[in-house]
Amino acid sequence: MPKIALVANPRSGKGRGAAAADAAVAALRAAGADVQRHAGASAAETRALVAAVLAEQPDVLVVVGGDGTVSGILPELAGASVPLAVVPAGTGNDLARALALPLQDAAAAAGIALHGIPRRIDVGEVVTAERTVPFLTVAALGFDAKVSDRTNRLRWPRGAARYYLAILIELARLRPVRFRLGCDGEAMHDAPGTLIAVGNTTSYGGGMPISPAARPDDGLLDVVHVAPLHRSTLVRLFPLLLTGRHLQRREVAHRRVREISVEADDLVVYADGERIVEGACAIRVRPGALTMMVPEGE
Repeated sequence: MPKIALVANPRSGKGRGAAAADAAVAALRAAGADVQRHAGASAAETRALVAAVLAEQPDVLVVVGGDGTVSGILPELAGASVPLAVVPAGTGNDLARALALPLQDAAAAAGIALHGIPRRIDVGEVVTAERTVPFLTVAALGFDAKVSDRTNRLRWPRGAARYYLAILIELARLRPVRFRLGCDGEAMHDAPGTLIAVGNTTSYGGGMPISPAARPDDGLLDVVHVAPLHRSTLVRLFPLLLTGRHLQRREVAHRRVREISVEADDLVVYADGERIVEGACAIRVRPGALTMMVPEGE
């Protein structure tokens, strides 16, 4: 009988996490698994729960929640021998999109813990002088970080539409950022721009493919740098962003790196939809640091 530890964030997805956890537990038990269910009252409690659960060496750890939930427990997960299965229950669920996990069927997503295959994926890290913060999807700097900040403050609408509304609001406040960059040991140089996205996976904001060529298991991060743009140009670029065709534009530079250092005045970095650090930082990759259960043939 497979031993499954399930940790749920009942508050994820504005309360959808609790219903998703119920469906996941029912499906796993119906399939014959021994399921131990846990729920933390806070991010710190959830992280402590995960550490305790991993010490018991279950066959699979199932996490019910969104990108922020998984990101919050990454310090415990990265490098662990227990594979992770995710039941998406957040707002964006961009990690689930990258791994072809069922987005609307909690029972089917939970079943991957039993019938899926393990896949080792990379973990990104944002490093400052004070701390190191891991992430799994995209680190955003500049305009897109401001959009993420605005998205988190909006209460309407739900899902990806909230992200698109935040984009429209921040367009009115658009200013170029005086970035300084250095990739893979290069000297730092001026690189003003509208935004920088550093992708371990393809999308953020509930499916916007900002780094469409990114793969979560290639040992590299995809850096997308958008040059300073007028509002009208960014508006024309937006439909290309929605379809992942923006890399063809001359205003957009793209490269793959193992590490990038970034400086700018009042720099704020978002990753996995959460505000994680402020100030100068390095963003690097830890190849194959996390084992995920994914659908067979994904």
